[in-house]
Amino acid sequence: MGLVPFWYIIIAILWTGFFILEGFDFGVGMLHSWIGGDEAGRRAAINTIGPLWDGNEVWLIVAGAGMFAAFPGWYATMFSAYNLALVLLLAALIVRGVAFEYRGKRDAARWRRTWDVLLTAGSLLAPLLIGVALAGLLHGLPINSAQNYTGSFWDLLQPYALWTGVTLVLVCLLHGATFLCLKTTGDMRDRSWHAARRVAPVAGAAVTGFIIWTHVTAGTTFFLNVIELLAVLAVIAAVWLVYDHREGFAFAATTVTIASCILALFVDLYPNVMVSSTNPAYNLTVHNTASGGYSLKVMTVVVIILLPVVLAYQTWTYYVFRRRVTRQEFQPPAPGGPDGVPPEPVTSPEVGPPPSRSGH
Repeated sequence: MGLVPFWYIIIAILWTGFFILEGFDFGVGMLHSWIGGDEAGRRAAINTIGPLWDGNEVWLIVAGAGMFAAFPGWYATMFSAYNLALVLLLAALIVRGVAFEYRGKRDAARWRRTWDVLLTAGSLLAPLLIGVALAGLLHGLPINSAQNYTGSFWDLLQPYALWTGVTLVLVCLLHGATFLCLKTTGDMRDRSWHAARRVAPVAGAAVTGFIIWTHVTAGTTFFLNVIELLAVLAVIAAVWLVYDHREGFAFAATTVTIASCILALFVDLYPNVMVSSTNPAYNLTVHNTASGGYSLKVMTVVVIILLPVVLAYQTWTYYVFRRRVTRQEFQPPAPGGPDGVPPEPVTSPEVGPPPSRSGH
């Protein structure tokens, strides 16, 4: 029985890891057109996450697979309830991934702008939908005694769920802006700071409202728990550090903010995994949706061996691609040569007899 809460913690860690890593990817995707300014700048912004984004999305796949293997009852009810929302999420992620690959396939401004719009839309829609989905687990959905979802798509769009989705979008924007501050130079870096300063107070207010609403929805104690308090303090620190122009600490603060927001949902949800708005007796819990003991044991051995390997590999990847990206790397060569200096005119050799070898 001890493996059941252990696997709930693992699922929470996987979702948190996904938002920490993919959160700034979403933010860069939403901001790349504005931060870039021109084609060379947009390419530079995209290349700050170019070697990283597809590896970061693996965390979402592993989180879904972990839910399927450890809590099949939870997986079945959740994925049937969010059927249309998941289709929209997959479409957003697919369009986003295709945009990375296809925007440079043709040297046409209209072609690139179309993919830029799709990249921005996909990067915005993905955290919005995931936020709505995760909030619905805590707020409650119509679920009957057989653990079947009895509502429709519109039952997912509750005010609390929409607020959570918008909050995650804003935090991803702030997370991405501070990441671009770390990874770009010159005017792109300045625009990244400008974007971060504009988003920071709005994201701070949204996170504070989200934490208070989450605490009231969970209805546990009067005072905020440690994770909820950490989220509020982290977002306040992020706002202050952005305005104080401390890029490394600001990025660390947005990392803690987005992590604590996701963890707050899972902490307040436990021991439930889905709350039934029909009847509290129909709540899905970690115990009535979990796999058998043998399956959990095998999975535990696998995750203990492989998770450190994955973390080490991703850490090494981030170390390898740690340098800043500059706009100049993606500008076309200037006319006359790579250094922009016009070549000297080529003169024809003088016509005449060759000089005498004897010196006469």
